[in-house]
Amino acid sequence: MRISIKTIKLVLLCAFAGVLSVWTISGALSTTEGRESIIAAESTDATDMSSQDDYVGSDTCAACHDAQFKNFSGTTHGKLHNLKSWKGKVVGCESCHGPGKAHVESGDPTKIISFKRMNAKAVSETCLSCHAGKESHNNFRRGEHWRNNVGCTDCHSPHGTDVASLKPNAPGSMTLPGGASRDKPAMAAAQMLKMSEPQLCLSCHNETRSQFTKPFHHKVLEGTMNCSDCHNPHGGFESKQTKLAVGLDAACVKCHANKQGPFVFEHAPSKIEGCTVCHIPHGSSNPRMLKRPQVRQLCLECHTGITEELSPSVPNFHNQAQVRYQQCTVCHSAIHGSNSSSVFFR
Repeated sequence: MRISIKTIKLVLLCAFAGVLSVWTISGALSTTEGRESIIAAESTDATDMSSQDDYVGSDTCAACHDAQFKNFSGTTHGKLHNLKSWKGKVVGCESCHGPGKAHVESGDPTKIISFKRMNAKAVSETCLSCHAGKESHNNFRRGEHWRNNVGCTDCHSPHGTDVASLKPNAPGSMTLPGGASRDKPAMAAAQMLKMSEPQLCLSCHNETRSQFTKPFHHKVLEGTMNCSDCHNPHGGFESKQTKLAVGLDAACVKCHANKQGPFVFEHAPSKIEGCTVCHIPHGSSNPRMLKRPQVRQLCLECHTGITEELSPSVPNFHNQAQVRYQQCTVCHSAIHGSNSSSVFFR
């Protein structure tokens, strides 16, 4: 029996209409459920949670946890009760650790939420319940720290930073050799970090430590810069979690704005491959943090025909046996781009 094309089209149209109807109805139901859950959550938040029987208040916690309570009271977390947006909500210890009545009455440590018994992702989810709305935290779940089970409390101290512990034990500390870093403990306290930022990052990223001790390096260990000036530790879309979502070199041109352009004559590698095609960003044994000890070694990696006298469009006087032609940037000084010369003369 032959089925006409018209019949097939009619059947497909009916099937599509049925699927569309089911999708519309399910969407409406989920929207209604979502609105109801939001309304329920808002009504719960609007209730004075501290009056409920299961909550005992931070003062009760202080009876046993006096040291933690003193540190916590001076932090942003400890001052939430002063903010209008937190009026009527749970604040203090129980905002993170949950209601404490059962724990207080029994003394059983399992009756309270303890971050020590939680894995890194569970700890981070607790923190993100409040901090997820901020731009710097929105990408944490797609970041390298999340994937490698590094949680918020591995870097941050929610009870407050012990400032006395931020200074290195020895004056010749490899992670903080400069006095500027030692004298600025507030760098860590502002973000409730466990220690100053260079020490904290280098405690895991040991491969970077040696680069910062080379003769030419970004002044991170000296306290002039922080790792977070270039990288977003909470995740991002760019390679190495570099800051800003407009290209790999966005972090570089924030400071080196004169190299950004746009130029009439662009140097292709700097635009296509980025700054790191020639430079080592953390530190190098070579001036200007170059990958090679001589500028011409970098240039000749791409411009391989420059030494051939018969090479098309190349002047025949680029004789690398002569010293005066070995420093390319003596003539091609506008090497990042030029508005006047296609061969990057000044």
